[in-house]
Amino acid sequence: MKKQTVIITGASSGIGKEVARHFLKHGDNVVINSATAEKLELAYKELGGGENLARIAGSVGDKRTGEKLLAIALEKFGSADVLVNNAGIYETRPFLEVDEAYLDRFLNTNLKGTFFTTQAILPQMLKQHGGVVINVGTPLVNHALGGAPSTAPVASKGAIHALTLQLAAEFGKQNIRVNTIAPGVIRTPMHGEGADQSAGLHLLNRIGEVEDIAQMVFAVARNNFLNGAIINVDGGMGAGHHLH
Repeated sequence: MKKQTVIITGASSGIGKEVARHFLKHGDNVVINSATAEKLELAYKELGGGENLARIAGSVGDKRTGEKLLAIALEKFGSADVLVNNAGIYETRPFLEVDEAYLDRFLNTNLKGTFFTTQAILPQMLKQHGGVVINVGTPLVNHALGGAPSTAPVASKGAIHALTLQLAAEFGKQNIRVNTIAPGVIRTPMHGEGADQSAGLHLLNRIGEVEDIAQMVFAVARNNFLNGAIINVDGGMGAGHHLH
């Protein structure tokens, strides 16, 4: 398997950092991104720096960030083979309390970040006659939770699921594969110390670990016949629920 160049957004902690670690361990070149330069620098050092790793700070809601990610990928490694649109935010707020500014936070980071970063990287994949885009969604798009009012983030993630299918259709003939991974509750800083309280949402009755998602991202990146798929890596959250 040839060495690939992998661009990962939202990679200063949690899932993104572990995905970066996984690809580096397998010998690939990795470009990491975070909106916060200080956190990105810490992750860069934790991942060992080195000739296989580069970083660019900036908000993915700004298309220029995607353009900078492509530029450094080409400058340092000569290609852009895999894009992992991992940057995202999640919070709960009752629907009737959601104002425009709050909704825009999720649309800008989750939807626009995925949309415009992909738009920045995809022309290079077309030049290379192939590439992989892996988006991050949520099983909550198809399995709503009455006790967790999250219309703003779920609406933005639902748009990512739809975008995934449309991009897969538009670019499949050019050998560009677009898929979404939908994690359950994963032990990350975003979910905080109380993450295990969400164990019962999953049929396995436990939450996931960042390694569970990194393994699937790596597998999807390597599978040449996977396109337009929404893959739940969620301990069964999307499949059903326990009766209490």
